[in-house]
Amino acid sequence: MTRVLVTGIGVVAPCGRTADELFHNLVEARSAVSLVPNGAQNASSSLVAAQICFESSVHWPANESAQYDRVAQFALVASSQAMSDAVLSLGEDELPDAGVYWGSGLGGAATIEDSYKRYFESAGKRVRPTAVVLGMNNAAAAHVSMAHGFRGPMLNISTACSSSAASIGEAYRLIRSGDAQVMLAGGSEALITPGNLAAWDAMRALAHADPIDPARSCKPFSADRTGLVLGEGAAALVLESDEHAARRGARVYAELAGYGNASDASNISRPDPGGQVRAMKRALADAKLDVGDVGYLNAHGTATQVGDVVETDAVKQTFGCHARTLSVSSTKALHGHLLGAAGALEMVVAIMALARNVVPPTAHLDRRDPACDLDYVPNEARDKQLDAVMSNSFGFGGMNSVLVARRY
Repeated sequence: MTRVLVTGIGVVAPCGRTADELFHNLVEARSAVSLVPNGAQNASSSLVAAQICFESSVHWPANESAQYDRVAQFALVASSQAMSDAVLSLGEDELPDAGVYWGSGLGGAATIEDSYKRYFESAGKRVRPTAVVLGMNNAAAAHVSMAHGFRGPMLNISTACSSSAASIGEAYRLIRSGDAQVMLAGGSEALITPGNLAAWDAMRALAHADPIDPARSCKPFSADRTGLVLGEGAAALVLESDEHAARRGARVYAELAGYGNASDASNISRPDPGGQVRAMKRALADAKLDVGDVGYLNAHGTATQVGDVVETDAVKQTFGCHARTLSVSSTKALHGHLLGAAGALEMVVAIMALARNVVPPTAHLDRRDPACDLDYVPNEARDKQLDAVMSNSFGFGGMNSVLVARRY
């Protein structure tokens, strides 16, 4: 069966604009979380988020950038960076076998919110004539496909927080089965708007701003965690069949070796360890790996009271005795929760950890929660020889996607 290789990485994230910069800042535990300006929120005056200072004018003239919602802008930059990183240029005969699988939880959130604002606040009830094509969930995937001329399979996946992990997993399956040679896979999210902040705040899922240092507000697995911090950005992987990569002498980051997908089928918002266990076990079986082969797990680790305990339990059930020696960390403490883009970004982190034999820390973990008793690599990165890594992504609706990569 065809092996699937990661040959290019692109990142637009709160902690970095390249994979190297992202990983360096995570290893150094540099947080991108800060207070949200009062003008950007209409809920609490002490909300925090991991935002990106992104100037679209650096990438496009004003008339062109106006054709893209922020979520598509992130996608275009990350995917172009991944293609450049892969040093990949496809001939006309190859483009029909190259595709795009992309994930986003909310799509053009800024456009949608702006449309409602214009409608209810303007006397003429007018909205932008391009609102539909800017705001639709599949716009980012479409723009990525058009930008690179990929004419093969294309799919937009929206499974909440596991969207981009599922996109990568399904793209991996497509190449492995021989239905594509090259895939751009990943996800983007840009939902830090007043309306979305208010909605998440009303759900009581957001972290309280740390009174001393807002950058420390997200505390996965800590006894004093208070909730998640929203982030924004995009991450993209170039996936190739081993034959295609070998033919052009491509540099390889890792082999994407396993993918597991499973449903909780229990509750729309409360996670269930059973679904998470099934997804992890399916990913390991797909990769033909034993639990002891995995040295690092990038956890979903959102810093919610319930979620962190459930995931801890699921890891124990999946890995058994090896759970005690497995290095686990949640980098959301530093870059926030990118929702639909989280799985792709965190898979990038796991792949970089594998490539460099360095495990990034779980930052701000000063007070251990007795119910979260695994090795969460607190506060400081750790050198560790790694042969295989795993990344967990668990979404509302009980939609669980797990990815496994190994050294190639």
